[in-house]
Amino acid sequence: MTASIPENGLRARLLRLARRSVVVATVLGLCAAGAAGATTATAATDADDPSVELTVSAGTRGTVAPGSATTASLTVQNGSDVPLSSGRITVELGGTPLGDEAALSAWLDDADTAGTADTFAQIGTDTTSPVEPDATVASTLLIPAEALAGLTPGVYPLRATLSGVTDDADEDPVVSTSVLVVSEPAAGPIAIVVPITATPADGALLSAEELTTLTAADGALTAALDGVSGTSAVLAIDPAIPAAIRVLGSAAPEPATAWLRRLDALPNERFALQFGDADLTAQSQAGLPAPLSPTTLAPFLDPSRFTATPATPTPDASGAPAPTPAPTDGPVLPDDDALTTVDGATAGVIWPRSSLTDADLATFASYFGDSTVTILSSSSTSGSIGGHSTIDGHDVLVTDAAASGALSRAASENDSAARQALLAEASAHLSLSGRASTEAPVLVGLSRDETRSSDALKETISAVDTLGFGLTGILSAQPAVTTLTSEADTERAADLQRMLAGEPVLGDFATLLDDPQLLLSPKRIQIMRASGVGLGDTAHDEAVEAVEDATASTLNAVDIPPGSTIQLLSANADLPFAVRNDLPWPVNVRLSVSPSDPRLEVESPQEATVQAGTTQRIKVPVSARVGSGEVNLRLQLSSPTGVTIGQVESVRVSVRAEWETIGLVVFGGLIVLLLGLGTIRTVVRRRRERETSEATDQDAVDSSPAAEEHS
Repeated sequence: MTASIPENGLRARLLRLARRSVVVATVLGLCAAGAAGATTATAATDADDPSVELTVSAGTRGTVAPGSATTASLTVQNGSDVPLSSGRITVELGGTPLGDEAALSAWLDDADTAGTADTFAQIGTDTTSPVEPDATVASTLLIPAEALAGLTPGVYPLRATLSGVTDDADEDPVVSTSVLVVSEPAAGPIAIVVPITATPADGALLSAEELTTLTAADGALTAALDGVSGTSAVLAIDPAIPAAIRVLGSAAPEPATAWLRRLDALPNERFALQFGDADLTAQSQAGLPAPLSPTTLAPFLDPSRFTATPATPTPDASGAPAPTPAPTDGPVLPDDDALTTVDGATAGVIWPRSSLTDADLATFASYFGDSTVTILSSSSTSGSIGGHSTIDGHDVLVTDAAASGALSRAASENDSAARQALLAEASAHLSLSGRASTEAPVLVGLSRDETRSSDALKETISAVDTLGFGLTGILSAQPAVTTLTSEADTERAADLQRMLAGEPVLGDFATLLDDPQLLLSPKRIQIMRASGVGLGDTAHDEAVEAVEDATASTLNAVDIPPGSTIQLLSANADLPFAVRNDLPWPVNVRLSVSPSDPRLEVESPQEATVQAGTTQRIKVPVSARVGSGEVNLRLQLSSPTGVTIGQVESVRVSVRAEWETIGLVVFGGLIVLLLGLGTIRTVVRRRRERETSEATDQDAVDSSPAAEEHS
């Protein structure tokens, strides 16, 4: 509810700062007897102003047994930057119960609480202590049985008034609304369904690092098990979670394997959601002949993480014991069924989005058999809100939409006072649903939320959970007759069809890989998660866009980068052409090269394996029939099976084959010149050596004794 604080005259500094402040008023249930919740009332707020919050809780989650006494807990939180003085809180109860859901919503949502025509009786008052800035004070108020005497079972309007927290005489009191549920002596049992899901960052399976975080002592998956432990909550489990743990084999983190063992040991009834919590309603309305499932989980398995099994001994013909075989067989890898099994799950229970039609129920029966039980929301049906119903001969379990919404918000609320408000609202919805008078079992289902705390979840479940009553009990109840009022969600069906339309194209592209499932299996899981039941409209649109972007990116991951003009300077050569592979796996490609002119012969195609994340050059032998000219080469990639990959690229080749002859002549001339120069140099050197030797000999003769005597 919203209650505005009007401005009358000159206000104290506090009210000038805190006008239109948030006010939360909550009535909690009974200490003496109880089960349910309280409701929050919020005043209109300026986002720039501080807030003052008032919380009133009575008993146990807003429910009290007829003629019983109870207590009220009063809390004032000062979110302003100035202190509050002591004030007075008055708690009043209307004498006429709210008649239906519309009256309840009007009471909780109406900001003008002072204008009600109902007669309110004061059931208690209390004086609050002064409250410092950013502080909270709390007190307890006894409400005697006499104050509640004469009240018949029903949902009664309750309001709380806070006044006197400033010295301003013109100050208007802060008024907030809530409800008090006087319970029936006997009421039908309640079963609550709790989804357990977890979404990986990459859209496929949870990684070892993600599992370690989620299953740690403070992890979200651990909180989910802590919250349902000790309750009769029915668990709706995404089989992708145990699959992510099991595919890791011996490399699975110990916290994750311990979490899975703990899940298996819980006594709670359970059923399996679709893998990745994929929406069966969208699949039916998209015209799929069978429900989606992962193509295979084999690409996620690493044989080195699984223990090898000993070879089977074979006895000989004499009947003597067979010797123990020395070698061992390879490891036995689990199949998809073993990886995705949810131990102890009840078969045939599905929980799709509730925007379905009678035709979808018939499709579900064709998917899983005539005994299929579909969980859907009462917002999609008309008639009784009995948990077990039939629609056109099909078994369904109908959740109370209003109570489920309030309980879902309570389970996601970490603030205790605000959570009590939501639990009280849920109690009021359950009371007005007709459960109290018919004693028929009621089903509530929490929304998908992967961030709930264990305390909030456990308190929410405990508020309505009937111990010992679960899926089996509600299915055994006499079914009510219900009809569907919802319409098909054609947009989600069209989105799914568009995403699936990309799979055949990716299948052709994946023939580049030794194992095409390395690409196709994660892509199928990403598509299934993009159609998840728990995705709101915005998140769904973003997930679909991510799938389409990823598909386009994958198809563009292998191609021939544009190249510049190639100079061919010889009649025969190996021309290198680059091939880019941005995929995380090696690809096998076939490069076909076609010349635009027969004067250039090309040896094509050429096959090669391009490693992951690299750009590799493939050499193609060519022969030129002319001395010179310009030739265009048409380059096209394909897979080994002949599937065309990427776009055709064109490369210009400038043929200058005569340059090879010219080069040989020039080179030969240089060699001859060098040889001639070397020969001339040798002759000159030897002639000089000979002349030098002759001169030396002559000098020796002239200096001999005979020559001297002769002279």
